[in-house]
Amino acid sequence: MAYLVLGNGSVFEGARIGWHAPETIGELVFTTGMVGYLETLTDPSYAGQIVVQTFPLIGNYGVIPEDFEGKSALSGYVVREMCDTPSNFRSEGTLDEWLTRNHIPGICGVDTREITRQIREQGVMNAMICDEVPADRTAIDAYLVHDVLRQVTCAQPAVYPADGTKRFAVTLIDYGAKRNIIHSLQMRGCEVTVVPAFTSAETILAGSPDGVMLSNGPGDPAENICCIEEIGKLIGQVPVFGICLGHQMAALAMGGRTIKLKYGHRGGNQPVTEKETGRTYMTSQNHGYAVVAGSLGEAGIETFVNANDGSCEGMRYPGKRCFTVQFHPEAHAGPQDTSFLFDRFIGMMGGE
Repeated sequence: MAYLVLGNGSVFEGARIGWHAPETIGELVFTTGMVGYLETLTDPSYAGQIVVQTFPLIGNYGVIPEDFEGKSALSGYVVREMCDTPSNFRSEGTLDEWLTRNHIPGICGVDTREITRQIREQGVMNAMICDEVPADRTAIDAYLVHDVLRQVTCAQPAVYPADGTKRFAVTLIDYGAKRNIIHSLQMRGCEVTVVPAFTSAETILAGSPDGVMLSNGPGDPAENICCIEEIGKLIGQVPVFGICLGHQMAALAMGGRTIKLKYGHRGGNQPVTEKETGRTYMTSQNHGYAVVAGSLGEAGIETFVNANDGSCEGMRYPGKRCFTVQFHPEAHAGPQDTSFLFDRFIGMMGGE
């Protein structure tokens, strides 16, 4: 037996899955993906968070390492029903076994619909997975996702060769990068050099890259002051393409501000409208903060908006050879509708 205790006092009783820790605290968020639980579990952007899957059955196709996006960093996992008999020719074991090996505590058998409803109505809150309901919730209330970039960034630079003929050299700053960002660049003829989050702009520019990618990542973008300063030194020097946290920090580097959303956007079915064309795309997203487009004044032009709540989903910086998006054009798993943005970046490096 285990309990999920929400910051608002709600208690859900269920069964243990994964690694057994007496108490685990994290920021409670939900994701709406119907597939892609492996990509969710291995997305570094979930660092410090307890993830609720809204889809009721999880684990039915087992564990497939080829689908991993990175090193798991989430604090806990919540599902309605866990499948312990997966059926897939690529499966290499059960999800429960994988959670245990990777020290991820979880709970199943709880009402994930009700949990999601409470998050939507009251906003993101902290929660605890525990063996006994605590009499004092001070520790839950005090928890804060803080300084998580150091947890998810790479320790040393690494070079990934282009698929086929090399056309461009791209430096990807790893704030918690998903593996498919690298693949999306490689398949377009880019040699990708991945560098740690705190690498200086001078070091990056000394490598003479044709372009710089700012990756996704976890946490509050505004707390990464040194990273924001280095991004400011890069924008205008080389073509820059930012995704998710990279999008947010680029806006901060250009004088804008960010806000925390009530419950964020997480899942593979998030509609985004391109302002110039009026066309709406389905996108994969995982973020709890958003750029305030109006805070950038004439420095930036808003290019995409969320079709549900109108929040900023993309920016372009005239004269700086820089554009960024909040969603994931490299989506894996998820819709590939906006993968053309990588082609735009290739075109920018080619002088378009």
